[in-house]
Amino acid sequence: MKKLIVALSLVSVAGLANAACFGSDSFYTCSDASGNNYNVQKFGNTTNVYGNNSRTGSNWSSSSTDFGTMTITNGITNGKSWNKTDTKYGSYGTDSNGRYFNYNR
Repeated sequence: MKKLIVALSLVSVAGLANAACFGSDSFYTCSDASGNNYNVQKFGNTTNVYGNNSRTGSNWSSSSTDFGTMTITNGITNGKSWNKTDTKYGSYGTDSNGRYFNYNR
């Protein structure tokens, strides 16, 4: 789950490496070699990501909002919710199994 949260955070912040993307800066669709498909929508300081994996059948969505040096992300993975708060000091939140996590930088 940690990897999924990090991956979704990277998608919403940095874009997709090694993926074919089409669309505009504020709305685009991407596909990668792992079978993942993403729809990304940006509205001001909020980024919404909707994705699925055609090979595994998994699906997810997330909404990230930037507040200066803090980003709050809420998501759903295969019907289970999770959340994450990133600050310049670290990250914390709850994974899709309800387990709390905390990482210091």
